[in-house]
Amino acid sequence: MELLDNPVRPYAWGSRTVIAELLGRPSPSPHPQAELWLGAHPADPSHVVRDDVAAESLIELIDSDPDRTLGADRAGRWGGRLPFLLKVLAADEPLSLQAHPSAEQAAAGFERENALGMAQDAPERNYRDPNHKPELICALTEFDALVGFREAEASVRFLRALDVPALGAYVELLAAQPGPDGLRALFTTWITLPQSVLDDLVPAAQEGAVRLASQTGEWCAEARAVLELSERYPGDAGVLAAMLLNHIVLAPGEALYLPAGNLHAYLSGAGVEVMANSDNVLRGGLTPKHVDVPELLRVLDFDSAPPPVCDWHDDSGWVAYDTPAVEFRLRRFVADGPQASVDVPDGGPRILMGTSGAALVRCESSVLKLGPGTSVFLPASDRGVVVDSATPGTQLFLAADGLA
Repeated sequence: MELLDNPVRPYAWGSRTVIAELLGRPSPSPHPQAELWLGAHPADPSHVVRDDVAAESLIELIDSDPDRTLGADRAGRWGGRLPFLLKVLAADEPLSLQAHPSAEQAAAGFERENALGMAQDAPERNYRDPNHKPELICALTEFDALVGFREAEASVRFLRALDVPALGAYVELLAAQPGPDGLRALFTTWITLPQSVLDDLVPAAQEGAVRLASQTGEWCAEARAVLELSERYPGDAGVLAAMLLNHIVLAPGEALYLPAGNLHAYLSGAGVEVMANSDNVLRGGLTPKHVDVPELLRVLDFDSAPPPVCDWHDDSGWVAYDTPAVEFRLRRFVADGPQASVDVPDGGPRILMGTSGAALVRCESSVLKLGPGTSVFLPASDRGVVVDSATPGTQLFLAADGLA
């Protein structure tokens, strides 16, 4: 059992309070803090802490004995790598409109860009590794997001409710073909419009959103989201594309699963996120970063479906979130009484993190105190781990692979 020191990623959309307060550091922080990474991603791995000093990276620890840390059955399957990356995400501003590739698309794209001689850190590179990136986010606070394409008929109703004459021809394009092909046609049209057209069309949509957001009715929340995005990203085609997506607000403890091809944008809130250990992102707008429209269109899924809110089940005192991903599984524990305890499931490598309260983590050889922002790596060899003496309201998250 190893205490972890975890890196903070300072992206511009981050919060100055959420991660700072979680880690017990001065708040507000001098700069936005967007993500706390817990894992063994090559770009920014966690380090183990010994005698209050950060020692080797989690990558080095795993490399030193994969059979012990990952388990003999997992070391070969995962190629000697930790298959998941755990994060705390804190968004005060919207993230970019984005999607992630399938495993096959990622492998092909990585090989293609390598053959072109693109540097691993080239800003125009889409595929930084050959892996897919399914992900799950569980809300710590109210969490606002745009996720997946809304049913075409519903989007027609929303666009008509905006009552923007300049959008009329586009609305009728979708109304005439209300399905995945129509959504693809309209999305493709919007995301490839000349900037001179966008400079007129996005402000027109903004004016419609202002009118609709001031009313009470079915589409107020969607109109407010469009209004916020258009104010932050004037003239951006991503504002128009966002009008075709499901708008959802998660309550704390609720979670979303994002499979390959799902176009999404997180708008605001804090959450615990777990994903396959990859950094492959294809952006569609709402960002100054590289946008590759042809590649994005190649990976997007235009089938409309309800927002992918995760089912969950009780797992011996933990809430386990159900997804088809084999690289990760997320569990959540909340102490509902004094001195609560729970067994930590055995099997494979695990990362355990506290977000509130306090508890003791015991294994055969050691005891560690887990408080807000504290995390430990549990190698496969650590079995029979127990969390006990948890104070009321203590909340813990456990990340493991999907085999555990």
